[in-house]
Amino acid sequence: MVSGRTLGIIVPAEGGEGYPASDARRVRVAQACDRAGLPLDGIGKAVAEGRLSFAFLEASQYEWAGFSGKTYRQVCDELGLSMGLVRGIHQALGWAPPDEGDIVREDDLELLPALGISVAAGIAEDTVIRTTRVYGESLRRIAQAEAQVFRTSIEEPLLRSGMSQPEMMQAASAFGAQYMALFDPAFLRMYHRQQEHVWIDDFVRQAEDTLDDMGIHERLTHPPAMCFLDLTGYTRLTEEHGDETAADLSASLASLVQRVSQHHGGSPVKYLGDGVMFFFKEPGAAVVSALEMVEEAPAEGLPPAHVGLHAGPVVQQDGDYYGRTVNVAARIAGRAGPDEVLVS
Repeated sequence: MVSGRTLGIIVPAEGGEGYPASDARRVRVAQACDRAGLPLDGIGKAVAEGRLSFAFLEASQYEWAGFSGKTYRQVCDELGLSMGLVRGIHQALGWAPPDEGDIVREDDLELLPALGISVAAGIAEDTVIRTTRVYGESLRRIAQAEAQVFRTSIEEPLLRSGMSQPEMMQAASAFGAQYMALFDPAFLRMYHRQQEHVWIDDFVRQAEDTLDDMGIHERLTHPPAMCFLDLTGYTRLTEEHGDETAADLSASLASLVQRVSQHHGGSPVKYLGDGVMFFFKEPGAAVVSALEMVEEAPAEGLPPAHVGLHAGPVVQQDGDYYGRTVNVAARIAGRAGPDEVLVS
């Protein structure tokens, strides 16, 4: 604190007694700069000259969690959790795994009870960790995408307008506070809406199984289909025209495949740079969707597309699909030529 105060990074509360809560955030950011190899005395000099400022951290969206008065061992004992599970959860979320004597962050006090309920319900610890990894990877991508848009659409234009870094951060943070006040509840609404679709689909499957067992409704038995779409000449185009072209092509591809596949009851599973992997419940719908995507690719400014498709049993886990059907579909896609759809 003394070093931070000397460098002008932290500012004592009025009257000189104690420090405001925002100074804890200033210290965190300063420590991150230090770990990145930036000289703190240089940062202090930039602050003194008005070229850098930590004042933006006083905005509401930067009110990050503080630390509780409990250790992880104490909380684990209270909740009946193993330290192995807690460490595994932190690693799955991309955070440093804590030691037993480390002080628990306040946000962990909200996270850890949810783990306790999951384990008590009979969900295996490795399953809890595996599912949490999906949360972590998805949320990290969301946060990174937000930061990239904020940087290119808000921060950089403000700097180009002639603002200094402190002025830009104050203006950008004012917008950020307004945005997050609206987006936090909106984010939960979007998540719950996704749950609505998935949970209804799960109930329909249960109802179908029940009616099939009762002899009231005969279930149609057919395997799902896996589909791989790739762009022909993508690597050459990106090498010739640069990374921004690659990003634009990826965005156009994502828009096309999401619109067409969802119209036919399919869903993109993952994006693979110059291609996409899809899951379809209905093989026939997968074929129609593949033909439409290949036909529409040029109109979207994309290179010629080609698709490989195979129907068969798959294993679903953590939002992804595995098994021989997936591997065969990928190999078939590799044999397809430009504007071709190969089906087995």
